[in-house]
Amino acid sequence: MAKYPDSTGAGKFLPPSAWPGALRFSGSRRAVRLSPVSYQVIARKYRPQRFSDVVGQDHVSQTLANAISGERVAHAYLFCGPRGTGKTTLARIFAKCLNCTDGPKVDFPDDDSKCIEIAEGRSIDVLEIDGASNNGVEQVRELRETCVYAPASSKFKIYIIDEVHMLTTAAFNALLKTLEEPPAHVKFMFATTEPEKVLPTIMSRCQRFDLRRIPVNLIAGHLKYICGEEKVTIDEGALFAIARGAEG
Repeated sequence: MAKYPDSTGAGKFLPPSAWPGALRFSGSRRAVRLSPVSYQVIARKYRPQRFSDVVGQDHVSQTLANAISGERVAHAYLFCGPRGTGKTTLARIFAKCLNCTDGPKVDFPDDDSKCIEIAEGRSIDVLEIDGASNNGVEQVRELRETCVYAPASSKFKIYIIDEVHMLTTAAFNALLKTLEEPPAHVKFMFATTEPEKVLPTIMSRCQRFDLRRIPVNLIAGHLKYICGEEKVTIDEGALFAIARGAEG
């Protein structure tokens, strides 16, 4: 029975027949499972899933695609640029290309199980690390210890470290040896909004890509596409106002 306060404020037990309607159960005593509302944030729903989806960063997308096609994939990459320009997104797409079934290859099917795992953050061979909260030398030493183990089910073990400039100097130095002589099955992808804070010794061992702010017309055009997909009617002037407010 449930306990509710009476008019005096004291609690008293009520029989099920007196419970509020929302708490009454008929027949079975089993717990009722409520279905969650199915909704996905627009930014996640339309996040680019392959290089051809990326807007405004063709110089990066094409170079990475050429590296895969020409089998010239480096062991470490550094993606630099303002927030929201696609650094982590490009790293994830690159990871998909490297670890997709029958990869590395640029064009993978939408239903590729390994790519779906990466997109959903379930791949045990693609590890995303927040450099701001895992910036100590001990965390980097643990990372180095895991590098020696072969990937579980993919071709490469890939480490994506976001906000890498937040690592301490000691942490950078601990990572240096691994970057100098990485295992053949390991790839590093770093992302930063402040490349000037990354140690020169680290930067010199990475292939660097500088992402640009996305032009207003490209942002507005992509917003128009999304509105069309979502059956939303919007004035074109409003689209450009939103695009200008995004600041690239």
